[in-house]
Amino acid sequence: MGRPSTKPKDLRDGYYIEVRNKNQRTGIKIRRDTREQLLLAIEEYKESKEVVVLGKSENGKMKDIPGL
Repeated sequence: MGRPSTKPKDLRDGYYIEVRNKNQRTGIKIRRDTREQLLLAIEEYKESKEVVVLGKSENGKMKDIPGL
C-alpha cells in the first residue's frame, strides 16, 4: 500500500463544461467528443443547473472555444 498520486490527472481530448447547482462553488466536469454534442449538453443542463464552458482540451492543454 503506497501513497496516493499527487500528479494531477491529464484530461482526455474533447470539449469540457462544468455543471453545478445554482449558487454553488464546485461542480462536475463533463466531457463531450464534438462541438455539437457539447451544445446539446449545454441546452440540456442550463434549465436546472449553472453551466460553465471550460474549453477544449488538446494534448493535455485547455484552449478557448471561439464563438461560445
